[in-house]
Amino acid sequence: MRERRERRTRADDRAGGSVVNGTTGHAEAAAPDEVDLRHHGDTEVGDGLADFAVNVRTGTPPPWLAERLRASVAGLAAYPDPRPARRAVARRHARAAEEVLLTSGAAEAFVLLARVLAPRRAIVVHPQFTEPEAALRAAGHPVGRVVLGKDFTLDPAAVPDDADLVVVGNPTNPTSVLHPAGAVAALARPGRTVVVDEAFMDCVPGEPETLATRLPSGVAVIRSLTKTWGLAGLRAGYVLAAPGLVARLAEAQPLWAVSTPALVAIEACSAPDAVAEAERWAVLLAAERDRLAAEFAARGLYVVPEARASFLCLRVPDALGIRALLRQRGYAVRRGDTFPGLGPDWLRIAVRDRASNDALLEVLGELGI
Repeated sequence: MRERRERRTRADDRAGGSVVNGTTGHAEAAAPDEVDLRHHGDTEVGDGLADFAVNVRTGTPPPWLAERLRASVAGLAAYPDPRPARRAVARRHARAAEEVLLTSGAAEAFVLLARVLAPRRAIVVHPQFTEPEAALRAAGHPVGRVVLGKDFTLDPAAVPDDADLVVVGNPTNPTSVLHPAGAVAALARPGRTVVVDEAFMDCVPGEPETLATRLPSGVAVIRSLTKTWGLAGLRAGYVLAAPGLVARLAEAQPLWAVSTPALVAIEACSAPDAVAEAERWAVLLAAERDRLAAEFAARGLYVVPEARASFLCLRVPDALGIRALLRQRGYAVRRGDTFPGLGPDWLRIAVRDRASNDALLEVLGELGI
């Protein structure tokens, strides 16, 4: 029998919050939070390790983009001009330029939102990327949680009615679950800001569930170039939101926050040819991801179903021990226990090329998995 999904909202105990069970509505004492919100995949990798921990596409940036970046060095004496890149992003998503704010990666966008917004009750839907919650806490905001149940699918009714800020990922990191656009849009209501982290949306062929082109009232969408184009070291992302919110975020942003090379990358990767290239990669990724998921399932491992991003989320007995053994064999994978809503029996594994994936499977087999 399918287990009933657990829905609960957990307010940060450091902010004097409480635990509210989303099914019964009964309040309970808040438990101490020992999750390291600042632990990310890059801390898992090391010299000589095959990287299955960081979700950046291998073999990137592509040669044509690397050449554009090299050429941008000639213009570094001038201050960055964001206007061409901003217009390119607007065209890519059929938005007005006034609805676009370019940022130094998605992480800066979360910090800016935490600075500008003054939520009475902020809710982060977990498991998901932990930087939004970390940024809100650092800005002094009390943060509650809605922790999704076994299948990790979004139920808008689980979010408290009085939440005036809701943060959700789509597709969600680390579960790789893609929520229906209608379910995400249903979170919007007067007096509430809904922040949707779409950093992995370009992993989904056709992006059918994106809100970037629809942008319902009160919704802000965050996108990143890091994963598909291999630009983690460059820091390139953007926010799509109503002009009023974009203007407020821009006022809180330092001048010239996005470098000239990053602006060149944003403009180039928003061009139709680049979008088409990303689409072709997403199709290839989907096939290899599904094959890898089937291989894991055949070994008796639980793989979060319907994965749609560039990684898989697995429940593995003694996952932390397996992670340590894999490191000894030269493989880095992402621990799951630093994501609220997961625990020590979870791992996140990036999808690589077929040969690399098969090599990982072989090592797992040697470990009895």
